Amino acid sequence: MDLDLRKLRYFVAVAQELHFGRAAARLHIAQPVLSRQIRAFEDELRTQLLDRSRRATALTPAGRRLLAEAPALLAAADELTRSVRGTAQLRVGFMPGITVTAEVRALRERRPDVDVVLVRTTWADQVESLHDGSVDIGYVRLPIDRSGLVLRPLFTEPRLVAMAAEHRLAAKESLAIADLADEHLLQEPDSVPEWRDVATELCTGRARPVPAFTSVEEKLEHVAAGAGIIVIPRSATAYYTRPDIVAVPVPELDPHQVCLAWPRGRHDALLAEFVDLAARLNAQVVASR
Repeated sequence: MDLDLRKLRYFVAVAQELHFGRAAARLHIAQPVLSRQIRAFEDELRTQLLDRSRRATALTPAGRRLLAEAPALLAAADELTRSVRGTAQLRVGFMPGITVTAEVRALRERRPDVDVVLVRTTWADQVESLHDGSVDIGYVRLPIDRSGLVLRPLFTEPRLVAMAAEHRLAAKESLAIADLADEHLLQEPDSVPEWRDVATELCTGRARPVPAFTSVEEKLEHVAAGAGIIVIPRSATAYYTRPDIVAVPVPELDPHQVCLAWPRGRHDALLAEFVDLAARLNAQVVASR
């Protein structure tokens, strides 16, 4: 039996989303088409991969096994395609605020035969892009779901609190966590446990829901409008500079970790060379601070 890689990519999207509607939107295809393709894939494999009900979609044991192996299979297929074409390619994902110029230039100087493609990722898809093959390796901001990935820590940086420029605390040079107790966080509380532990709205049981933002830009619009605060890495505050928003240091916040991540099971020399370059160059930057 031949494994249909297109259907495998479809399966990975559904398995990660556990929702046919969201997976169809991610793949830019109609939901009925996706459903038919998944059923056809199960028929070809002669096994059920997904348990479907009106309320939820869940992976069967076979589906979990396939999801664990699929990223490596897809990455290997992509690598074989590039090899046959005669052009080596490395697709590098990077988050806003993270500068990758030095290592990309260094790799291009070493390997002029390599086509280095840079792909901007977001908080929402930094992990997804690794699993679906959109990128080969990515600079990710923790925390993330590490399932199926290998991580190499690169550096840490302080986290700051962003607030509207007219906020009562905006003129402070630095803040304590206690100063933010009465503020509304426009993020999931678990992403900032230091705030969660002192937050008045959580302690009194009057927590307001956090909107389902899909980008930092959306969060910043709400911050500028005075709807609440967010905590973001220092490099992101420099990337998203706005006159109506102020970022203030909060020394009690744990530093933010940036890592390189790639699918487990991928061990090609080009990827290893890039990891080595990035680790060495970032170590030099950290040592020079």
